[in-house]
Amino acid sequence: MLGTGLAAGVIGGLLGIGGCSIILPVLIFVFNYPEPIAIGTTITAVIITAVTGAFTHARMKNVDHQTSAIVNVFGGIGAALGSIILALIISKIWLLDLILGAAFIYTALRMLYEGLRRRAVGGPSTGKSIPGSFAAKALLGFGVGLLAGLIGLGGGYLLVPSYIYFLHAPVKLAVGTSLESFIGLAVVSSGFKLAQKLVDVVTAIVLGVGIAVGVQIGAKLVPRTPAWAIKALFGAIFFVVAVKFMLNGIYMLLQAG
Repeated sequence: MLGTGLAAGVIGGLLGIGGCSIILPVLIFVFNYPEPIAIGTTITAVIITAVTGAFTHARMKNVDHQTSAIVNVFGGIGAALGSIILALIISKIWLLDLILGAAFIYTALRMLYEGLRRRAVGGPSTGKSIPGSFAAKALLGFGVGLLAGLIGLGGGYLLVPSYIYFLHAPVKLAVGTSLESFIGLAVVSSGFKLAQKLVDVVTAIVLGVGIAVGVQIGAKLVPRTPAWAIKALFGAIFFVVAVKFMLNGIYMLLQAG
């Protein structure tokens, strides 16, 4: 578990994804955790990634604090609603898995294609703020928070591509801001799942310790890593997560049938 947290922290710190996409499938497929417990434990452990990673990126001036504040507030509202919905549809997770897998395959393939071809990023190469209106950022935060409450992922795996493709942000600024942006929604989602007894607290703490160390390493690699390499690596991880969702959903659907 400590090694899993360390690896997830390095990748999460580098890509701004919080490590959720690494931890969740490992808990399910390697350690055989029931999916609801894996979801609750993941979102709880990854809070440490958000806090420590955001602090490190802020010192390197890779964070748009105004954008993260908007996303945090509306993301927290979405996370609360998503957690309530999860409690109501917890027996039909297969449907959510299929929808998520189908929706995010496109983004994964696009990132892989542009990264491996070393094409230019959609937004500017540098900048101190993420473009976009208050309404666009609020809607993005609410939507990501809703999904975080439903499936327990911190939101970075959605925020990074959203900041890049929808708001045309520089990659490194998108990475740093995404970590700070999902602190609020992760805390809200974790709180609900603790109340629902869906968290293995000991495992979450051990994973969190590994993440706290790994994220410092990953965050420091960002200035030394070309934008195309970040996108290619993120796209590969994102693709694996999307396929995992779809296969898991199909499996549960067949089992139910």
